[in-house]
Amino acid sequence: MTILLTGGAGYIGSHVLLCCLEAGHEVIVLDNFTNSSPRALERVHEITGRAAQLYRGDVRDAALLGRIFADHKVDAVLHFAGLKAVGESVEKPLDYYDVNLGGSMTLARAMAAAGVFRLVFSSTASVYGDAEVMPLTETSAVGQPASPYGRSKLMVEQMLNDLCAADPRWSVAVLRYFNPAGAHPSGRIGEDPLGTPANLIPYAVQVAVGRRPALAVFGDDYPTPDGTGVHDYIHVMDLAQGHLAAMRYLAEQPGHHLWNLGTGHGHSVRDVIHGLEAVIGRPLPHEIAPRRPGDTAQCWADPAKAAADLGWRAERGLPEMLADHWRWQRDNPQGYGA
Repeated sequence: MTILLTGGAGYIGSHVLLCCLEAGHEVIVLDNFTNSSPRALERVHEITGRAAQLYRGDVRDAALLGRIFADHKVDAVLHFAGLKAVGESVEKPLDYYDVNLGGSMTLARAMAAAGVFRLVFSSTASVYGDAEVMPLTETSAVGQPASPYGRSKLMVEQMLNDLCAADPRWSVAVLRYFNPAGAHPSGRIGEDPLGTPANLIPYAVQVAVGRRPALAVFGDDYPTPDGTGVHDYIHVMDLAQGHLAAMRYLAEQPGHHLWNLGTGHGHSVRDVIHGLEAVIGRPLPHEIAPRRPGDTAQCWADPAKAAADLGWRAERGLPEMLADHWRWQRDNPQGYGA
């Protein structure tokens, strides 16, 4: 099978790329490297002994997409390209709608023009907003995400649902991620955010490696057991395997499909801090800061539907995520820039 990965050099994309290559697929990567590095692709090549074909460019570039589909007989598209920082999306909403929604529309048009109708879309649990009832199922209410990031992802979901309703040739899997963490156990690829990390674990390991002085805990007055936010953290390798399972499912089941990808367990910010301290063997400097716009108090998945439909479930827990994430950062203190 020939697969196009948009954003294939990014954190999640590079781990999915590795799994696709190990499964024997031919892979084309489209990435503009605004928040990723070509070194991720080089290291995937080192690990697997196989290389993807790279097109450097933007998913909003319709002419480039047309050339890719003209040059290759693509069987399926895994769509990761997009902006993902909740806080930044509050400050720069137009950028998020332009890239996330506009890029997905351009991609869908190019796919249809080329006769390619199988798509796995990288969505987010942020579409559920600040829900009060946990765990979250695929039928939980959406429509009030807490940030432009979440709203842009929800708009793409709705667009894809409308496409499937209008044209039965489409086979679409929408995967709502919870909180990806961890890295490949080799320590050769991992998360290397551009600038200040927007998420808890990548920021925390940068503190642990000495790149930042202290971790800011945004709010300790949430209605949770210890006052800090509670979220469902999922190992990036489990997440990657979920994409391959969804892609296989679409080969047999056309139409629009939706799955939560999470562990089904919530961990607080303090849980993460204590867990990382156990991994690194010393206290992690941290301080309490005001709540951050766009953040939610609690969010964890009911992954039962993915287990039933895909035969997929998360196999790695928080200690393994933290150990793998730390190994990546310890061995690559400056990320791919080392």
